Amino acid sequence: MLVRVTADRASLPLLGDIVIPSGLGASFSVREFTYRKGQEVYGENEPAEYVYQVLNGAVRRYKLLSDGRRQIGAFHLSGDIFGFENVPVRRFTAEAVVETRIRLINRQSLEDVPETDANVFHNLLSMTTRNLRHAEDHMLLLGRKSSTEKIAAFLLEMDGRLTRAGMLSLPMSRRDIADYLGLTIETVSRAVCRFQREGVLEFTGKSHRAIVILDRQRLLSFDMPS
Repeated sequence: MLVRVTADRASLPLLGDIVIPSGLGASFSVREFTYRKGQEVYGENEPAEYVYQVLNGAVRRYKLLSDGRRQIGAFHLSGDIFGFENVPVRRFTAEAVVETRIRLINRQSLEDVPETDANVFHNLLSMTTRNLRHAEDHMLLLGRKSSTEKIAAFLLEMDGRLTRAGMLSLPMSRRDIADYLGLTIETVSRAVCRFQREGVLEFTGKSHRAIVILDRQRLLSFDMPS
């Protein structure tokens, strides 16, 4: 693991729009880590001591079920904030999907800021609201009738979060996608191949993770529940 401790903490922009007030100085412990592909960021039941922001790369947050299956609850991509808990220990495990650089801040020091800084309070509230909305959207996604609808919705979500210059480059594998949607890897592969056959998307490269969406309206029609 590579570690870099930020020198000028007093003026460091932190977690998107949240800025550390200059008067707090070294009371903030801000660090950046680079995690290897598959390396754990934190484990289930560990103390929830830090809040995290993805600087580049991707993180999956998951829970292992009693029967050994894995349920991925969220993918955190560049710019995303995660790790705020309303309990003292972690309920999920988080690990890097690919090599990922992450910013960490001590949770307690961040929670103390809203008492003296209204802007930070509003930014934290906005961040919490966005995370709640994502959890609600994922719950609705898992409740859809059709596996094809789930996969279309996932691709549209990633298209909105990842697309650069018309290219959708997925950091996660099809098994990751299956565990996120509550499907089998075979079901995911069949649906994606169907989209390719019907001219909705095409692959570039050998990994089949780089995708060009050719017909967004058609993909959106698959996302509509019957």
